[in-house]
Amino acid sequence: MTTMTTAEYENFIQEGTRTAKIATVRADGRPHVTPVWFVLDDSDLVFTTSAHSAKGHDLLRTGQAAVCVEDDEPPFSFAVVEGTVTTNAEPGDVLHWSTRNAARYMGEELADQYGRLNAGEGMMTVRLTPTKIIAEKDLTNV
Repeated sequence: MTTMTTAEYENFIQEGTRTAKIATVRADGRPHVTPVWFVLDDSDLVFTTSAHSAKGHDLLRTGQAAVCVEDDEPPFSFAVVEGTVTTNAEPGDVLHWSTRNAARYMGEELADQYGRLNAGEGMMTVRLTPTKIIAEKDLTNV
């Protein structure tokens, strides 16, 4: 197991269509984990979600989250990012980031269609600014 450099980490989390599994804390203290599409903007991970979803409520209440991005093929690698979150419900901002995410996961030809689908009423942009990153590669290489 080897710690990734910053460049390796950034390349790893942006490669292909890996989703981030986001962890939040519910009001009663229970954990909540769900996958999200995301893009990297400078060092921030940016995604959209409904302000009315469990994760949306948690993010608005706590302003914190953690995500895990993994490669589940040998030799296995992962990145865990903890940080603070800010949100923006301005429709133009939500559409912009929703479309950027759709381009990554659905391709440029479907980006506008899925961007609009995922930018409807009640949606918000979430920006996770890292405060701690753990990124390891080649877990099974000896």
